[in-house]
Amino acid sequence: MNFAVKIYLYLGVIVFPAFIFALVYYHKKYLADLNAFSEKKMFSVIFDTSVLKARKTKNILLMLAVFFLIISLAGPQFGTRFVNINRKSIDIIIAIDCSKSMLAEDVYPNRMAKAKDMFSILIDRLKENRIGVIAFSGTAFTQCPLTFDYNAAKMLLEMINTNLIPYPGTKMGDAIKLAVKSFGEGNRSNKVIILLTDGEDHKSDPAGAARLAKEQGIRIYTIGIGSAKGEVIPLRDSNGNVTEYKKDKSGQVVASKLDEGMLMDIASATGGKYFSMATVDTGVAEQLVDELSGIEKKDTKGGIYNLYEHRYQYTLFIAIILLLLEMVYPERKTVVKLTSAIKR
Repeated sequence: MNFAVKIYLYLGVIVFPAFIFALVYYHKKYLADLNAFSEKKMFSVIFDTSVLKARKTKNILLMLAVFFLIISLAGPQFGTRFVNINRKSIDIIIAIDCSKSMLAEDVYPNRMAKAKDMFSILIDRLKENRIGVIAFSGTAFTQCPLTFDYNAAKMLLEMINTNLIPYPGTKMGDAIKLAVKSFGEGNRSNKVIILLTDGEDHKSDPAGAARLAKEQGIRIYTIGIGSAKGEVIPLRDSNGNVTEYKKDKSGQVVASKLDEGMLMDIASATGGKYFSMATVDTGVAEQLVDELSGIEKKDTKGGIYNLYEHRYQYTLFIAIILLLLEMVYPERKTVVKLTSAIKR
């Protein structure tokens, strides 16, 4: 089951317990009022236990009605249908750097976190296009193949961190080559690679990979994360405390620098563009989306997609029935017994 408007579920977590508390409070107040007007020795005569049963039943019906009403507002979706979707779009593969240098804290809180923030924003801004994800450090692998399922892509985002790939180093060239291969055969003029990285590379020939992409008609847009000044790379324990700083083979502390020159060269070689994220400026995403809007969209091969059906009607119907039952549930028997007791 899925919910279209999850905010109502979160509100329900607050509202529903408060509603139950209010019902319990007024039920106890009702009993206190009866005690105030009835002597204890006459209680069994004046007060019929069916009163309590009736009120409890009505309260339960009301609670269930409110519960199902909250579920209805959240827009439950279950059951599926298969549809064939054809659309015009561009294919975009986002390659995100997962190397240890992305732990540098020259952007807050660190480069990795900032890259993931940008990743999330781009997925939101680039809907209606097919999105794929590649993670890379000492090697590159496909985290998510090209898909219109943006929720799946975002779910995989949570898995991305600097421990995802056990191979040290940064092979940006391998990431570009894998992205080119992932697009498959056919017209590639509507294919785009977005690199989220600090630009460091360890002999993977990213310039040669960029030329390969250019030959295939694929544009590369690069987003540099970090500062050209450089920053040491902290290594933390499970509690988040810094235990040491990354060192090279000679034991010297490593300072990682943003290589803007490399990223500019890669972008310009393919007709793309370089963007800097040295600050927290989220306008970078808007600028990139504007650039991509100028790319001609092509017919994307239709596919069979499994879509959730909206089913709020059922839970809303249940809520209405419960409310009607609560309204018509009788309490008159109580009034009659109370009146007859007074007459005696």
